[in-house]
Amino acid sequence: MKLAVLLLVLAVFAAAPLAAHHAFAAEFDVNQPVKVHGTVTKVEWVNPHAWIYVDVKGPDGQVVNWHFELGPPNALFRLGWKKDAIPEGTQVDITGFRAKNGENVGNGRSIILPDGKELFSGGSGPGSDGGNSSK
Repeated sequence: MKLAVLLLVLAVFAAAPLAAHHAFAAEFDVNQPVKVHGTVTKVEWVNPHAWIYVDVKGPDGQVVNWHFELGPPNALFRLGWKKDAIPEGTQVDITGFRAKNGENVGNGRSIILPDGKELFSGGSGPGSDGGNSSK
């Protein structure tokens, strides 16, 4: 009896982090790919996801700030990122998938730097790990 209770308690605690983490499909729409060109205003290296913020000028000349969810910092490091990889003011092209709520939020897939180098986001969206899905 004590063993069964202990196993149940362990199972609940083991599953708790999984329940706290959202799935890609809960917030983002794979059928709404997005590509923006803009200026990086901020990169946040926080868990469980890093974020990149980009000012994007629309066809009407209005500037809108987009927020792209990236993978966790450890995943970015494994993909070759460094904390200073994308300084504020850098012009980038970002591909990803738009939030289901239609806001200027996306799940980033990749970021292309001015020199043409592509950094994959390490996130949960399709193709965001640069083909390293076993990592």
